[in-house]
Amino acid sequence: MTEDARVDDELLTIGAFAARSRLSPKALRLYDRLGLLAPAQVDEVSGYRRYRAGQVERARLVALLRRLDMPLARIAEILDAADGPDGSDGDRAAGLLDAYWATVERRVAGQRTLTGYLRGRLSGRSHEMYENYVVETVDVPELAVLTETRHTLADELPAWIGASLTRLEAAAAECGGVAAAPFVVYHAEVSMESDGPAEACVPVADAAAARAWAAANGRSRQTTVRVEPAGRLAYTRITKAQVAHPQILAAFEAVEQWLAGQGLRQAGPCREIYFTDFAAAGPDDAVCDIAFPVE
Repeated sequence: MTEDARVDDELLTIGAFAARSRLSPKALRLYDRLGLLAPAQVDEVSGYRRYRAGQVERARLVALLRRLDMPLARIAEILDAADGPDGSDGDRAAGLLDAYWATVERRVAGQRTLTGYLRGRLSGRSHEMYENYVVETVDVPELAVLTETRHTLADELPAWIGASLTRLEAAAAECGGVAAAPFVVYHAEVSMESDGPAEACVPVADAAAARAWAAANGRSRQTTVRVEPAGRLAYTRITKAQVAHPQILAAFEAVEQWLAGQGLRQAGPCREIYFTDFAAAGPDDAVCDIAFPVE
């Protein structure tokens, strides 16, 4: 046995191991119960735990991951990946860490936006918040759209939008292709108390083919085809972090304030237009236009 192996096999009391690993005895007992860091030996009579010195590195890794506020279940997943049989799974473990941190950054970016929204509300200076949004107008052509409509509350809305637009885009591929950016129309308020309805829409290149597809395949999701009239939209562009509810409300309110200031009248239900790959976008990437038809 080499000297390094002998050092790694040295048995330490829980107090000595806690000092080396920078974890408290209480934390070590918790991690044992959760299967994250089992002691090398447990005395059957006294219950005293002893750890091998070679476990210190794993213990310190647990401590560092906890400093990221990482849930214990996610830590266990990363440690399992790092403990591959041939030691070659370090890249997978690092990938799991990257995926976790990406979710943290999305959450923090959303919370930062929400904080700004709430600060404006609480201070009575909402107009300053709206000044952060640039509102413009654009003329849009008449479009034939495949649609799904659903009554949904705000917490269920993101999952439904993603699923419905994915289904409709797949259908549009059989109808000449997607002709313009998909969008979601709100025919009534969607919040934690009000369920809309909301309408997912994907413009199609071939309206006749879309009607035939809906007649043959659309009954299960109540997929229909309608014509979205040509007109003018007033819109502001927002990032992925700003899409989350309720901070997205600030963007809708900013456009409404702009319309009032310009003396323009809303000519139809408001909408969200998704012009890029939402799933691939980062928190600060522009992904969506908040738009109102105007006249």
